[in-house]
This record gives sequence, C-alpha cells and structure tokens, in this order.
Amino acid sequence: MVRYFFEDTPFQFKPKRLTSSWLKMVAESEIRKLGDINVIFCSDNYILDINQKYLQHDYFTDIITFDYCEGNKLSGDLFISVDSVRENSIYYHTAFEDELNRVIVHGLLHLIGYDDHTEEDIAQMRSKENYYLELRKSLL
Repeated sequence: MVRYFFEDTPFQFKPKRLTSSWLKMVAESEIRKLGDINVIFCSDNYILDINQKYLQHDYFTDIITFDYCEGNKLSGDLFISVDSVRENSIYYHTAFEDELNRVIVHGLLHLIGYDDHTEEDIAQMRSKENYYLELRKSLL
C-alpha cells in the first residue's frame, strides 16, 4: 500500500491513485511485490534535518530513501523535498510534474536495488527511470 504524507510544506499531491497504480506496475515489472511505501513530501529544511540526523550528510537533496524491504516485498519511506524538485525542474527545463514523477520512481528503484554511485549505475538508473516514466503515460 502506498500512503502519502506532507511535512512542513503546503504542497498538495492530487494523482495519488494513479501514482499508486503506477508504482505497483513498476514493482511487478521488476518481479517484486509492493509492500508499505510511504511517500513523504517535505521542504528543503525538513529533508536537510533528516540528512544530517540519520545520514550525517550536511546538504540538501531531492530524495532520501529508507529501505525496509524484506525479500521481494518492497517497503520503505521516500522523503521528497518539493523545493528541490521544483528547483531541479527549472534547472533541467522539465515540467515540475515530470521531475516529481522521476524522483518518486527513482526512490522506488533504490528499494528494488538499483544504485547511482558509478557512471554505469547512473546510466542504468536513468534508463529505468525513463522507461517507467513512459509506462506511466499509458495509465493516463
């Protein structure tokens, strides 16, 4: 089950049902089951606090993923900074909604086991993101 929460942000997220269906499709495409996924939309300051407190990182980021997976069942918390997503959409010249969906699927891909530490990892992650963003369009 995918649940959506809002911390320290006035942001409203409307396509909950569509996004939940999409994430279930992504999980099934990767031979996984969707467990409990919490998507927490927050501000830059909120995610910075989490980054400092739990990861000992002192910088802003667009997403922090906490993995609670067991076996092939995907469970975790996806903390998403709406502020950083908005800034990234401007920087990359993309629509805010497209960038937000990219970050959401990016977090799920981390839970599946994809990483983004090396150039090769990053290329594979981008390829998967692009594939699943196209798949999402089939649900519209």
